[in-house]
Amino acid sequence: MAVKKIVANISACDLSLAKQFYVDILDMESVMDLGWISTYSSGQTNTCLLSIASEGGSGTPVPDLSIEVDNLDAVHEHVQASTLTISYPMTTEPWGIRRFFVIDPFGKTINLTEHVK
Repeated sequence: MAVKKIVANISACDLSLAKQFYVDILDMESVMDLGWISTYSSGQTNTCLLSIASEGGSGTPVPDLSIEVDNLDAVHEHVQASTLTISYPMTTEPWGIRRFFVIDPFGKTINLTEHVK
């Protein structure tokens, strides 16, 4: 199992302000916009990603981090075997990812994801 990508998430009501700052000021590019979440990238390699969201999708709160992994089932098994709390169950979302939320040891909500194949 390997981490493929980590995205910081910022909760916001007015997503248009994100474009003004991250695109117009920092010259990042918009790589996803679902209306309730917009993701910005530092360039073609997507080495630096940031999402601005009014919700976490499917009515969930905005998670602190989104971490894409290459084997979500293995991560889910590890979490289930631990004392960590799953705050949103394993779900296949209509926008093409499988995911679940876990509360990390510091109380942060982590959105663990894998793209649907």
